[in-house]
This record gives sequence, structure tokens and C-alpha cells, in this order.
Amino acid sequence: METQKQYSPVYSCEFFPPKTDEGAEKFRTTRDQLARLKPRFFSVTFGAGGSTRERTFDTVCEIQRNSGIEAAPHLSCVASTRDSIRDILSLYKNEGIGRIVALRGDIPSGMVQPGEFRYANELVEFIREETGDHFHIEVAAYPEFHPQAISAEADMDNFQQKVEAGADSAITQYFFNADAYFKFVEQIEKRGLSLPIVPGIMPITNYTQLARFSDMCGAEIPRWIRKRLEGFGDDRASIRAFGEEVITELCRTLLDAGAPGLHFYTMNQAEPTTAIWKNLGLDAD
Repeated sequence: METQKQYSPVYSCEFFPPKTDEGAEKFRTTRDQLARLKPRFFSVTFGAGGSTRERTFDTVCEIQRNSGIEAAPHLSCVASTRDSIRDILSLYKNEGIGRIVALRGDIPSGMVQPGEFRYANELVEFIREETGDHFHIEVAAYPEFHPQAISAEADMDNFQQKVEAGADSAITQYFFNADAYFKFVEQIEKRGLSLPIVPGIMPITNYTQLARFSDMCGAEIPRWIRKRLEGFGDDRASIRAFGEEVITELCRTLLDAGAPGLHFYTMNQAEPTTAIWKNLGLDAD
């Protein structure tokens, strides 16, 4: 963890673009509540194959113009062309956006060819070729390894390629086992790589939803957490209280060890992230 201790902590939150007018109003309320915590940036997700491109762009611009917090759009290269990526990079530059989360992205059902980009490192390289150092580029990291990786070593190779292509920092997939993060950083250090690797944090509020997401993305829910959550049944208040305790302790462990910040997967809710943030005393910084 020595490489991580040299970086000033960065705290951030992630949203998905709302689908309806009602969702947009709820999003704005959540955004404004979380903006009071003064995170470094708000990131906005990008649907499979660019399916939310317009909504992502609109949400990013609204954050950048109205929230007082830097916006960081996710940019997925699957099903994209060089021309389409070049166009959106130009739009983001014109909006004053200075940070991009560069991802391969999910392949839409039924798609055979991924498009002109196959992997995230190719997207990172293209952004650098087109825009130089204008954008701070975040990439994804997988402490428990990408679910489609053919091996742990191949997954580490893929991460190294993204770094060498020009990534500035990384945000991890969420996890509940701090040792997975520590081992990942250890492996990165052995490869001679040094960049901030910020842990992704998923507040626990709904066990059914969490289990479904975790199965899809390969995040392991430890057995003891699963059993406790199952035992609460439909008691949402108990699930939230237990989740807040577990995630707060995970965050403390990571920060005490030298993690360079935290990135909260908010699910467009303010209260769970705010509670953990305040438990950690980050609102006093």
C-alpha cells in the first residue's frame, strides 16, 4: 500500500442517468444533497452499447453547470466508432469537462462485433491521441477480477495495458473484502505501476438487488454478510442499519491502510452514502 499513501484522498459519487421526468426530479434532489458533502466529482454511467448516450450527456452537463461539483462522464467504447467518440470528446471539452471514466462497457445482447474498439486500453490511447492531457482519465480495476477474464494474470495484464495507454487513476469495482483490494494493490506494485487506485464502495440497502448486481459483476458477498442479510427478511430498516455498520467499517479499514479516497456507487440515493460519509468524519474535512 506504500504507493497509495503518497496520493491525497479523492472522494466521489456515481449516478446513473434518470429515465423519467419523475426520476430526473429525484436525481436533482439527491445530487444537491450529496453536493453539500463537497466530493471531488460526480460520475455518470453509460449504458450498454451507448444506450444511454444522450441521457448521460444531458445529466453530465446539468451536473457541470448547476451543482458546483465537477462532472465525470463514463465513456464506453463498445459499439462505438472513432468518429462518434471524437465527437463526444469535443462536446465534453466545450462543456468544460476535464475528467473521463474510460471503460470497455458491456456488449449489448445479440451483438457479435464490439465495434472499432475492442478493449478499454484502446479507448484510453485514442483519448490521449485526440485530446492530449486535457482529460484526467479514470479506468476500472477489479480486485476480485473481471467476470469475463480468462485468468487472474490476464486480468492484471489488461489493467496494466490501460495504465500504460495513459490512465491517470483507477476506480475499483465494489467489494466487501478489504484483503482483495490490498492484494490487488500489492500485485500492481510488483509490476512497477504507481497510480491512485480508489476503492469503489456500494452501500447496502436492498439485499435482493445487491445479490443480483453482485452476481452480474463478479463481486463476492462474504457468506457471513449474506447470512445476516437473509436473516433480516423484508426488514429494510435492519438491513440498512447493518449495511451502514458493515460498509463504514470497511471504509475505515481501507482509509487507515492508505487507500487514496473512496468512490460511492449511490444508486441515485443520498441517505446511505451521506450516513457513511458522516460516520467517517469526511464531512468535517
